[in-house]
Amino acid sequence: MATQHDNALTRALAGLPGPLPPSGVIHIAIPHASRFTIVGNHLAQHAELSLVAIGIGVHIQSMPAGSEVGIKALAARFTEGETTIASALRELEAHGYLHRNRARLANGRVVTRTVFCNQPGAVLRAGAVAAPPLPVAPVPVAAPVAPAPPPAPEPPPTPEPTPVPQEAHPPVRLPSRTAPKPPRRPLPQPRELTPELRQTASALLADLRSHAKELVLSEVDVEELVPGVAAWLERDVRPDAIRHALTTELPQPPKYPAKIVKHRLTVLLPPPLPGAGELAPARRTVVIPLQNCDRCDRAFRAREPGHCRGCRSDLMAAAA
Repeated sequence: MATQHDNALTRALAGLPGPLPPSGVIHIAIPHASRFTIVGNHLAQHAELSLVAIGIGVHIQSMPAGSEVGIKALAARFTEGETTIASALRELEAHGYLHRNRARLANGRVVTRTVFCNQPGAVLRAGAVAAPPLPVAPVPVAAPVAPAPPPAPEPPPTPEPTPVPQEAHPPVRLPSRTAPKPPRRPLPQPRELTPELRQTASALLADLRSHAKELVLSEVDVEELVPGVAAWLERDVRPDAIRHALTTELPQPPKYPAKIVKHRLTVLLPPPLPGAGELAPARRTVVIPLQNCDRCDRAFRAREPGHCRGCRSDLMAAAA
């Protein structure tokens, strides 16, 4: 079976027009006749969405209307946990692909409506998505009436319009372009941008293209991103650790390198190192136990059994 598959693949590659690329993926594109979904590259190759968010977005877009696409439904379908799926859905919401709105039905019940937009940019340009048109029943056409004898033909009867059924639920409208978006987190800033921090941060940013050829930053980009790198350095993060965080698992192709670096500097910023006092173990409180005096049986605190303070004074006075 494997040999038959390999032979078919070899024949398919031989039929591709033009020379094959020396490296990278090779596409064998066979048109679909059924069960396919058209997905825009703006989603499949999104520069800021995680791979989980892109996959869930493609899955939701391929599902028919009315399908359950909540967190629990997706967690039951895929191996990712509810926390990962919830984070991916929030990413899709932040970039306009997914909208979850609360709506009240005619019976007073409040439900959550989930709307997925395959082109958020087009929705924003249009201002809002209009409600789907109401179904209109066809108007019956009267049969032609034969002309009556003179003096004049009788006019055909006027058909009565069929009433349009009222919509059971209120229309779902997406937010317009004036709706407020969640604010983006600002680039981290150091407490003090010293000349040493600025020089190290600038050199690290300019050298990124030596470790990831896609991250070619302009001088303006480097100047803008220097405070973010300086904030990492100020928190005692080594330059090689910063470089690894900025160059590992880059999206392909990265359309906006500066935006990718800014996003990672913002969301991956580690917390400051704790001080020595915070790492020291808590001091244990020493509790001295209660003892009963061997002479008067009065309770007193001491590490060892013996006499209370009053009895000790009496014994010392008697001995003197």
